[in-house]
Amino acid sequence: MDTLLISDRNHPDMSPDSEFPPTVFVIDDDMGFAESAKYLIESIHKPVVVFPSADEYLAQFDPRQTGCIVSDVRMPGMSGLELQEILRERNCLLPIIIVSAFGDVPIAVRAMKAGAIHVLKKPFDDNDFLELIQKGLSEDARRREEFRSQQVVLDRYDRLTDREREVFEEVIEGLSSKEIGQRLSVSFKTIEAHRAKIMKKMEADSIPQLLRMWFTIQQCRVTKTILPPQP
Repeated sequence: MDTLLISDRNHPDMSPDSEFPPTVFVIDDDMGFAESAKYLIESIHKPVVVFPSADEYLAQFDPRQTGCIVSDVRMPGMSGLELQEILRERNCLLPIIIVSAFGDVPIAVRAMKAGAIHVLKKPFDDNDFLELIQKGLSEDARRREEFRSQQVVLDRYDRLTDREREVFEEVIEGLSSKEIGQRLSVSFKTIEAHRAKIMKKMEADSIPQLLRMWFTIQQCRVTKTILPPQP
């Protein structure tokens, strides 16, 4: 059975009193557009910071930042799509809204496949833009809550011994303690003891609840979920 290296994962600061309030990061070499976007975002009382290039944004990037990103797709130096890829490699949770003055369908498709929540063509309606900003901020909050929930399960799983993880997997397959004991060549009593410890360490009240936790663990394996670091 593969072991999740839970202790190797790093964790972001997701506490409500974080020093990183939800902020909109606008990245565009067209400073006229960037300042207009800043004015609009400030009109709904949201913090906003403007960067003239993706490189300058990355120079100050902190994985604990919360909020969302608005990035032009075509800029001197690093493009918005390249920025997307780098942020994904860094396990950045921030939702990204890509904006472009060109109606380039292949680029839009590539951006969406890479995880952008929307591709918006310039010029656009102010209200549509602000709705997307609100959507981005809400999506960021949703993602962080999901990661918090996953982290609770993964931290509990980290408490299990290798043998308990083996038994956990057999329990999820629906085997009885007797069947698990035969498969692992240990006594029924020993398996019962392992099962009790698994339920206690995972803080599960029932097998269905344990099963839901197992699905969360498997999802993290498949997506290779690793949280951004915190100091």
